[in-house]
Amino acid sequence: MHMGNITLEEVAHIARLAKLSLTKKEKEKFRDQLEKIIGYFNELNEVDTAKVEPTSQTTGLNNIFRSDETNSEECLTQEEALSQTESSYNGYFKVPLIIDKK
Repeated sequence: MHMGNITLEEVAHIARLAKLSLTKKEKEKFRDQLEKIIGYFNELNEVDTAKVEPTSQTTGLNNIFRSDETNSEECLTQEEALSQTESSYNGYFKVPLIIDKK
């Protein structure tokens, strides 16, 4: 896609990639919106960022993790976890098949 005006054919191509069916009126609407978005990117390309350090986050926090510990008083045993299910098999929840095998 070029940086100038967006054609209706380009909008149609984008719609096909997104698996969208668009009317001619919708294509015109989205063409206008896409042109504005690309215009914003063109404006951003004009900003001098040569002296700006890359930023991955802005809070100043660094690697805030909790320790990976379990509290056995707050955990269910396997038997307790399965106690309210209607069906289990070999210690696991048994659920209906949702993917058809073909």
